[in-house]
Amino acid sequence: MGSPVNILVLLSALAATSAALSCVECSSSSSTCTGSSVTCTSGYMCGSEYTETVAGGSTSVSLTRSCVASSQCSFTASLTTSQGKIRMATSCCNNDNCTAALPTLPAQSTNSNGVTCRSCVSADSTWCYTPDTIQCTGNETMCILQTTQITGLLSTAVRGCSTKSLCDLGSQSTSVEGTAIKVQFICTSGGIRVHNVLLTPAIVCLLLLKVFF
Repeated sequence: MGSPVNILVLLSALAATSAALSCVECSSSSSTCTGSSVTCTSGYMCGSEYTETVAGGSTSVSLTRSCVASSQCSFTASLTTSQGKIRMATSCCNNDNCTAALPTLPAQSTNSNGVTCRSCVSADSTWCYTPDTIQCTGNETMCILQTTQITGLLSTAVRGCSTKSLCDLGSQSTSVEGTAIKVQFICTSGGIRVHNVLLTPAIVCLLLLKVFF
């Protein structure tokens, strides 16, 4: 019979192994997608990230299936500028290669909430500021400046109204296929607060680039 210590080590290893899910990884410009299976980090679940974009008079959707941190499994957010609007939501399931249900996007509202924000877009800088303003509606009670830096490729800035959930994403540096990406969400609501907490996967900043540039 093994010692209690060895038994505990074995049980811990088995628990860690069982906790690591295999999930399908894919993306598409529709409400379904298929792809290959990958092994997730322990504590992650199989997730579906769904977005709807309205810009230039047209509406498009995007779906990404991947490993998602369990803390982000009920994430919803929206952002509006004078040039467009994006709504996003995430859902999860907890079995190998399961398909998470299509997430429900946050409800739209045309009711003014009394917040007025600057609105601008810059395709070549991490700063923009103009006299242009928009009236925020519904749960978009924060004024946001979202900046993205992709090393050697571009720097962008988007300013408008957003939900607090998007502000809470904070800032993070990551790397996608060897390319360094730094994204930051800076929000104001009576005072500037920069939140530095873990981002949902880098898909958020990449989606924002698709919307406005």
